[in-house]
Parts: sequence; C-alpha cells; structure tokens
Amino acid sequence: MNRTPLAHTRFLSAQDVAAIVTRMGAATTLKRMADYIHEDFLRWQDFDKCARVASHSAGGVIELMPISDAATYAFKYVNGHPKNTLVGLPTVMAFGVLADVATGVPQCLSELTLTTALRTAAMSAVAARALARPDSKTLALIGNGAQSEFQALAFHYLLGIEEIRLFDTDPAATEKLVRNLAHTALRLICCTSVAQAVRGADIVTTVTADKTNATILTPDMIEPGMHINGVGGDCPGKTELHPDVLRGAGVFVEYEPQTRIEGDLQQMPQDFAVTELWRVLNKTATGRTHESQVTLFDSVGFALEDYSALRFMRDAAHELGMGEWVSLIPELANPKDLFSLIRPVAAPTLSGTRYATAATSHADKRELALAA
Repeated sequence: MNRTPLAHTRFLSAQDVAAIVTRMGAATTLKRMADYIHEDFLRWQDFDKCARVASHSAGGVIELMPISDAATYAFKYVNGHPKNTLVGLPTVMAFGVLADVATGVPQCLSELTLTTALRTAAMSAVAARALARPDSKTLALIGNGAQSEFQALAFHYLLGIEEIRLFDTDPAATEKLVRNLAHTALRLICCTSVAQAVRGADIVTTVTADKTNATILTPDMIEPGMHINGVGGDCPGKTELHPDVLRGAGVFVEYEPQTRIEGDLQQMPQDFAVTELWRVLNKTATGRTHESQVTLFDSVGFALEDYSALRFMRDAAHELGMGEWVSLIPELANPKDLFSLIRPVAAPTLSGTRYATAATSHADKRELALAA
C-alpha cells in the first residue's frame, strides 16, 4: 500500500476483514486477537471508560461504545435486532473507528460485524483460560446462531476443547453449525434439549438472541467445577440464567457498572459481589478457588475489547497490505479555509458564466479552462 497523506484513513470493508482472516487462518486470527485483548486488559487503568450509550426500541437496540487512552480513541456503533433475520439482515451489525488522540484524525474505519464475532469469541477464551479448569475438554454450546461457530473455534484452538454438545430451538441453526465446522477435528453432538447438552460439560456457553428475560440454565443443570460463559444476556430485559445460578457461582464481569445494567447480573441486588476480570488477569484477585467451584463469566461485551479488535485489524491490514485509503477529512492548502472546497471560480463562456469549485472534476476544469 502506497504512502498516503496524513489525514487519510485506512478503510476495511467486510470483504477486507474476511480476506485478512482467510489469509491468516482462523486459529491465528483468534489467538492474536485474544493476545491483544489480554494485553489491553492488563492496562485497564490506563483507559477512560464508560458504559455504552444505548437507544432502545421495540425491535432492538442501537448502541455507541467509546473508550480511549492517552494515545488512541475508539468507538463502535452496533445494533441488536433479533428479528432482522426475517428480513434478510444480520441480528448484529457494527462498524468502528480508531482515532489519534493528539490530532483527532481517524486512523482506521472498519466493519465490526464479522470482527465483533471474532472478538467476542476471543474474549470468551481469554476469560475461560483464567477461570475454567485447565483440563476442560467438553463444551456445551446453547444457541447455534451467527456467533456460535466463532465461539466453538475459539474454545477449540485456544483451550483445546475436543467435543461440543449443541442445542438450539431452531434445528436448522444447529445443522448450519455442523456443516460449517465439518472441516475441523471437533466432535459435534446434536442434542434435543439444554439439559442433555450441558450434562457432563466442562464449559457451558449460552449465546441466544431473543430480547427477553429467558431462563436457559437452571440450578439443577449445573455440575461442580463447570465454567459458564454467559454471552447472550447483554442488554436490559435480556437474560439467560436463573438467578440461583449466579448465587451458586463465583461471578466475573468485564466492567461492573455496565454489566449491572445489561448482563444476567441485572437480576441481582446491588450488593451482590462480583469481580472484574482484569483483576484476575493481572493477579490482584483470585479466579477459580478450587476444582469443584462453579465459575461464571457474565459477558456483555465492553468497548475495550473493540479497541483491541480494531488495533489488531489495523495492524493485520498493515502487515498484509489490505484495505484502502479514504478521505474522510478534507485536504486543504489552508486549514483555516474550509470554504475553499466550495468557493465558486467564475469562467466566461459563450452562453454566460460557468463556475468551478475545488470539488469540480478534472474533466470539467479542463473544459472550463478551454472555454476561458
């Protein structure tokens, strides 16, 4: 990729991100993204953080997720509309920006729909490496929609999971997942109920889409030593776990103020004790205390993970020469003269006066010059 003016922005389309993953391979992509997330969580206190800003409607939610440190600002725009699949659209769609704090110049503008699925899976693996039993080999995957393959691959490649027990209320979703993972060495077992899927599992991931207070897991399904990765409860009024599942587990979260509003934690009183995961990663707090303890990662998705994912995609695009440069910021000979972009320049013609501006095409400018 050629050198570009300072104010140009690297743009990564969905096709660009897919090409990056294809060239790097899913295993390498997930491992490197998990490394970026882990690295940034160790710098937790360097970041200016807030809960995401959400606009809720009857059909779903649209959210902005900002975060920054002293050098880089990032945000993600993301929606969640469970009924979108009925009109041929993804449930979740997103894009994001990395910008230079010193100048405000956007350095990278990227799709984040595919990237979010990858970062959510990588985040699940980062948490499970810190909280699950290290000899875990079996995963129950409840909810086999758009996020499910990424979760399966992250646990396979990053934790050594060998068997995945699958359940979805839509059998076609499970069939889709099985087709998509047929190339892997995973043992995939289709189950007819949640209870059947979780029986004997070392790790349970719930990643359902409906915006409702559901009860996917109940206390009678939980076995000693399980690690629960609760991904689908991620906005007010949307939960997947019975409250007693939380009461019986050590509960870990990303950013507590956000999780109390959006996660399964929203069901619990304000004094219910949780631990932010960054403290486990930097060893200032204990994760799993014994082999038979039940641990729960109440994952809602936090802006720092998107910051990490954007950093990774920007760096990967640079390494591979991917993406294109776009002019989001005007190029001005005089930065104080924005009007120069549209200032008319008179040129006489036989029929009257025509005008050129800084935005006039090269062909039109040549025509004006000849007319003059």
